Amino acid sequence: MKSYAQPIKRLIAELAKLPGIGEKTAARLANYILRATTDDVEKLAESLVEVKRKIRLCRVCLNPSEEDICHICANPARDRQVICVVEEPDALAAIEESGVFAGTYHVLHGALAPLDGIGPENLRLGELQKRVEDGGVEELILATNPNVHGEATALLIMRMFKDRPLRITRIAMGVPMGGDLKYVDKMTISKSLEFRRGM
Repeated sequence: MKSYAQPIKRLIAELAKLPGIGEKTAARLANYILRATTDDVEKLAESLVEVKRKIRLCRVCLNPSEEDICHICANPARDRQVICVVEEPDALAAIEESGVFAGTYHVLHGALAPLDGIGPENLRLGELQKRVEDGGVEELILATNPNVHGEATALLIMRMFKDRPLRITRIAMGVPMGGDLKYVDKMTISKSLEFRRGM
């Protein structure tokens, strides 16, 4: 980084703050931006500022939205008795892309990770509790990631609502469609057998 001019060093440092972007990738992105037209760079800068100015969290499900209530929560055709709980907005987007879920969502904006300083108070659990207490919710689908943090988060939510007349389900885990068993890890095979179903 010593050979770069100060403005480029600053750009690399800012880009390297993005998740999954190391210093080398940041340098490649900075060089791409340097070669891009002024018009393209201005469009990029404007889109970044626009996202920060216009996007807020839906007051119902906490999904990023331009409106006070997102298009999913505002849709009267959605089943409000079923809430699919996800960690992040990108998980919500993936489920929506499948086109098979017609309920509503709740975005936690994280998962339990005590070693990283993320406890229950850092997740949007209070808002979920209020939605359930307001009534009309019959099922929570826990669609947190199938890893240690996601499992701990799902377990916490199950404990939160254990005394309520509420159906709590967990997304199925196992062998992916088109997968080959000889390449599947032990944990996935274990979950596949645990969550087997009748034909």
